[in-house]
Amino acid sequence: MRALVTGGAGFIGSQLTDALIAQGATVTVLDTLTSGRRERLPENLDLRQVDITDAPAVTAVMEEIRPEVVFHLAAQIDVRASVTDPAHDAAVNIGGTITLLEAARTVNARLVFASTGGALYGMDAPIPSNEKVPPAPEAPYGTAKYCAEQYLALFNRLYGTQHVALRLGNVYGPRQDPAGEAGVVSIFLGRVHDGHRPTVFGDGTQTRDYVYVGDVVTAFLAASTHPDGGVWNIGTGRETSVLDLIKHIGQAADHEVTPVFAPARPGELQRSALDATTARNDLGWFPVTSIAEGIERVYVWVRDGRPDRATS
Repeated sequence: MRALVTGGAGFIGSQLTDALIAQGATVTVLDTLTSGRRERLPENLDLRQVDITDAPAVTAVMEEIRPEVVFHLAAQIDVRASVTDPAHDAAVNIGGTITLLEAARTVNARLVFASTGGALYGMDAPIPSNEKVPPAPEAPYGTAKYCAEQYLALFNRLYGTQHVALRLGNVYGPRQDPAGEAGVVSIFLGRVHDGHRPTVFGDGTQTRDYVYVGDVVTAFLAASTHPDGGVWNIGTGRETSVLDLIKHIGQAADHEVTPVFAPARPGELQRSALDATTARNDLGWFPVTSIAEGIERVYVWVRDGRPDRATS
């Protein structure tokens, strides 16, 4: 396989790149290195420092390497930043995706898109949420991701392509920078390892679907070989509260952790979990890493100094 990974120097993208190389794929990474890190990638990897909103540059790379599959993970991922500057969020997450779709069409490449599940279904969604739940995002970030999904579906109808979208839960694991909502695992573990108390916003009963990065990488690989286009939730289907997260972190650190409580942040979802039954049925995919096992792996990574080339 010839593969292009956008955002390939990021937390998830770099581990997907490693997995593709391990399978014998020829991989090119597209990344601005704004938040991605070159050190996460193998030394001799083909890295192009190109912005996905730069249509001529993206098209030139696409026509040069002619990938069979484009794994699209490059994004503006900060939910709060999307509220502050929704135009920029849309330019990257919608406009950048359209640029890639158009460029991929010139070489008949398939797009596997990293969408969001946690930010898509909204306050009143049933738990766990399946793909038939009408999206009702609470922030521009989720709105932009859903809009990008619609462009994938449009291209599938117009041009007979088989682009796919994966609606990811709260992905965590080694190499994750402590930024964004899902980054709470690395934030908390870092603070505990350094002898500090983690801060919990609200009463700690709010839940998320934490899915381990190694399982997410497996989902991307499975989706890339599925014969049809589609949209699949990628999560565990289980809710983990912030208080439960604290308990698991205490077990990994081998001592009780007492958090500091702060006022809840406005607009935060109280509950979120993804029903991934369709991914199991269609892709043969299901998560295999428990939250306790995953947190233990992240704690070891933090303890070892957060190496860029840590594996999942």
